[in-house]
Amino acid sequence: MAGRIRQADVEEVKARTNIADIVGEHVSLKSAGVGSMKGLCPFHDERSPSFHVRPQLGYYHCFGCGESGDVYTFLQRMDHVSFSEAVERLAGRIGYELHYEDGGGPAQDHGNRARLLAANSAASEYFLEQLGSPEADVARRFLGERGFDAEAAKRFGVGFAPKSWDRLTGHLKGRGFTQEELSAAGLVSQGDRGVYDRFRGRLVWPIRDVTGQTVGFGARRLLDDDNGPKYLNTPETPLYRKAQVLYGLDLAKRDIAKTHRVVVVEGYTDVMACHLAGVTTAIATCGTAFGVEHIKVLRRVLGDDSGVGEVVFTFDGDAAGQQAAMRAFAEEQRFSAQTYVAVAPDGLDPCDLRLARGDGAVRALVDSRTPMFDFVIRHTLSRFDLETVEGRAAALRAAAPIVADIRDASLRPGYTRELARMLGVELGEVDRAVRAAGRRSRDAGERGGEASGPRRAGERDQAGAASTGGAAAAVGPGGSAAPGFGEPNQAADAPQRPYSIVDLPADPSTRLERDALQAMLQYPEVAGDDLLRHATDSRFGNETLAVVRDAVASVLAEHGAVTVEKVAAEVPQPYIGVVQQLAVAPVPQRSEVELTTYVQGVVIALVDRELLRQKRELLGRLQRTAPDDRDTYAAMQRALVDIERERRALKGD
Repeated sequence: MAGRIRQADVEEVKARTNIADIVGEHVSLKSAGVGSMKGLCPFHDERSPSFHVRPQLGYYHCFGCGESGDVYTFLQRMDHVSFSEAVERLAGRIGYELHYEDGGGPAQDHGNRARLLAANSAASEYFLEQLGSPEADVARRFLGERGFDAEAAKRFGVGFAPKSWDRLTGHLKGRGFTQEELSAAGLVSQGDRGVYDRFRGRLVWPIRDVTGQTVGFGARRLLDDDNGPKYLNTPETPLYRKAQVLYGLDLAKRDIAKTHRVVVVEGYTDVMACHLAGVTTAIATCGTAFGVEHIKVLRRVLGDDSGVGEVVFTFDGDAAGQQAAMRAFAEEQRFSAQTYVAVAPDGLDPCDLRLARGDGAVRALVDSRTPMFDFVIRHTLSRFDLETVEGRAAALRAAAPIVADIRDASLRPGYTRELARMLGVELGEVDRAVRAAGRRSRDAGERGGEASGPRRAGERDQAGAASTGGAAAAVGPGGSAAPGFGEPNQAADAPQRPYSIVDLPADPSTRLERDALQAMLQYPEVAGDDLLRHATDSRFGNETLAVVRDAVASVLAEHGAVTVEKVAAEVPQPYIGVVQQLAVAPVPQRSEVELTTYVQGVVIALVDRELLRQKRELLGRLQRTAPDDRDTYAAMQRALVDIERERRALKGD
């Protein structure tokens, strides 16, 4: 019977795990200030990074879609696992032994995902072992003829599935897996004669997700009597989604993030050839065309938000390769990175190119890449007879929208001139056609509403503005400040959106309250307990932020130390997200020295504002006090002196 994991163990595993390491397996993170990192959100498609991680606090929050939580929440959302499995997975990662209450132990079945992963892992080991068997001679010859030795096969986990009805099935059942689990993992199929191994007599590549876990397989036909398709992949399963998986991404992700370049090839052997030749950013789709979901995955790993990256597509020189290039171009604008095409002069794919000319030729292929727009324009013009007036006119109509759609406006004039040269047409005529095509595209976009893809480079998410250093406000139409949380900015019968610091008013007073709370939650030890107590005695104008202030005061009084977890536990449920957002939003300072000055300065400013308010109230009362009420007058004068003394002490005067 599965038991409940001891709470102390849950907290210990979380404390020992760096959330940035876990998130970093899915998202390319960059520094966003002291103790803060940011990247493209894995939970929604965006152009500018609004997903922030605070490793020291163990929290993440996206200011674009509102997703937030800790490392356990992240695993639950990304990998669709239970809370217990998330804890057990992280505990296994750091080698920590968990303890269970009520005499229970770990669950044997976590919604099947862990079991399916284990089955795939066991199958991968089996295939790899079988590659050394006498029966696998045909597989070893296939690899050798393509320039891959035993070490290369081991590096990529390539194995062999014996030509047998159920040898893999029997092996895995002997390891404790059920027929239902093997079927759910896509390792077996159902036929008229019962269940049989899906992969038989084939060379097998393990397909891994971005974290390196085997989620499926791709298998190539080797035998003449195999009537199946040339390549056979795992069917759609709870683990394997062919529209999302990319072969080789687990090996390439670090270099992709580091170099801001990814090379998209067409097959498993092409990925192997590229990596062995030194192009370690190569990946490939698995039995499907490169599509929108692949782009979303790649953009997160690439850190595709600045426009400085490169996506290089390699295609065969045949008609199928040309069509693949045009399909890729259809989704090109979903990238901020510049896109390129690399086609060998003789049409060889990277694997054949490496065989014929060596590793250097593969690297040279990638280095000699052609901008995607140049390739597409030339391909488009090749369909027309440019020797005739009618052909040139038709070609201009087809190519002008391509030039008009180039994201980088500084490149359009150059491509306009190049198109005029290719066509042998006056520049003015081509320029007019490009401008007209651009107007039609914009009009169509306005009629069709906002594009479903991410925004173009240079456009900024409202959340991106809110997540920069300091307090930023949501801005309404015409540049007016968005209403505060408590104001009626929605229809009475509309569902209330979760509270978000993005929706805070833009006035300086609210910004100060937000910044001070952010500093108090993220760096309480820098502010110090005395200053924190003074700050929590300050009046707040924003009611939502006042709730968080009260929670900080309560935690200070009860526990003597402020932590995000304790403050979040203290506030009512609707305000937990606000606490998490304040804990994750980056501060503007870039060094520890600046950080100390900033944290203490912004909290002191909040306290000073409160003292100034008290001074104003005392001066008003003093003005209203009768001159003959000397005792009251003197008491207020002393109080004013005390306030001024406290203000000078705060400022170090």
